[in-house]
Amino acid sequence: MSLVRSAAFFGNHEITYTSESYSSDSYDAEISSRLAIRRIPSHIFLRFETKASRTREGASDDNAAANDDDDSDNHVYGMEIDGEWPDATRYALLHDSPKESSSSDSHLSSISSSKELLFTANITPKSLLFECAAYIHNGKFEEASRMINVLRQRVSIQGEPSERIAAYMVEALAARVAISGKGLYKALKCKEPPSSDRLSAMQVLFEVCPCFRFGFMAANGAILEAFRDENRVHIIDFDINQGSQYYTLLQTLAKTPGKRPRVRLTGVDDPESVQRAVGGLKIIGQRLEQLAKDLQLSFEFHAVASETALVSPLVLGCQPGEALVVNFAFQLHHMPDESVSTVNLRDQLLRMVKSLKPKLVTVVEQDVNTNTAPFLTRFAEAYNYYSAVFESLDATLARDSQDRMNVEKQCLARDIINVVACEGEERIERYEVAGKWRARMSMAGFSSCPISRNVKNEIQTLIEQYSNRFKVREETGALHFGWEDKILIVSSAWR
Repeated sequence: MSLVRSAAFFGNHEITYTSESYSSDSYDAEISSRLAIRRIPSHIFLRFETKASRTREGASDDNAAANDDDDSDNHVYGMEIDGEWPDATRYALLHDSPKESSSSDSHLSSISSSKELLFTANITPKSLLFECAAYIHNGKFEEASRMINVLRQRVSIQGEPSERIAAYMVEALAARVAISGKGLYKALKCKEPPSSDRLSAMQVLFEVCPCFRFGFMAANGAILEAFRDENRVHIIDFDINQGSQYYTLLQTLAKTPGKRPRVRLTGVDDPESVQRAVGGLKIIGQRLEQLAKDLQLSFEFHAVASETALVSPLVLGCQPGEALVVNFAFQLHHMPDESVSTVNLRDQLLRMVKSLKPKLVTVVEQDVNTNTAPFLTRFAEAYNYYSAVFESLDATLARDSQDRMNVEKQCLARDIINVVACEGEERIERYEVAGKWRARMSMAGFSSCPISRNVKNEIQTLIEQYSNRFKVREETGALHFGWEDKILIVSSAWR
């Protein structure tokens, strides 16, 4: 497989994208529930190179960088790309990003005049970002490229939340400029499975950001209440990921007094997952079955290795006498809808699930419109949403925490890049707001099933242990989790 390796520059740091793999021995500590597996390429991870280490590279590298700058024509990337890219795009992408070196005056002259930098010194990075996005929207890519270079000198992925979000947003704008008009969104390879680094980072995200964690908890609470008075329960999860949601569910079920039902879990994942040495469907099932055995629960796992769009009722193995529960946790937004294709796989999947006559369907999604919103509106939506997420991490992780750095670059940055840089079928992070999901569920024939007050009260008690700036509220039967006044995650149940 040919790869794209890119080097983006955040202030004094160079970020390089590549890949590495899990050690199966460390998997227990790193098992994670992925938000999604189809994002910016799975082989991406970010490596930091400080100004000091760059200076030590020597004069030969400085001279090479100077020569590259002379030919830059105001392009703003340092990407190494393989031969499958057209020549015109290779030329556009191979020009260097701003590089930190001992010859800063020469460097600055290649991207902007001193007067330009002085003029923008008193303008906030946020204002510059939105102005840059407007330039791109209007097709003024040369002006946008100069502004991107200025922004890169003013933001840092190790700064306060407003700097960190700006650093990643500017690289998303840079990625959009690089591919604007060339129809090369497929080159980003957004749909490849995640690397081990990303899986580990997602687990950390769910643990340190209560809004994500309690989104899963609300779904589990509704599912467990559906178990009541049932002898046999069948759960279908259309994006089983690493199965970590069900570790918690089984542990909670084991503590429930009274008779416990026999549980059968059908996990759907992409066909490639079967081949994974760590975290594949077979291994996920074995681990869950072992946990159930230790907890003395009657449990069976059924793996369906298939793309969600290709799943039919026949392969799900529904049986008479079972209470059927379907779980969509951070999955539905990956299904293309009518704005992408006339096939409308999103609504088609919901109608198929309705035909199965489930007792309960749970939906957990991020509350932001990155689906149908046009570019400038979507950019603003993404900025406001992810700014709240970055700020919320301040309440749980130190700014110099390696876990935090991993979460931001492995999870959040990739979402941001896909939302901002990609269009059409290559934009797979297509989130919708709660009202839109309510409309879709209703059109598919579902009615709301309010999440119980017991579940809400339990989560309210736990979320207050993090920070009083985290909020939970009930609205139209769903639980909304947010940071201050910004809702981030919504959990709902349907029948």
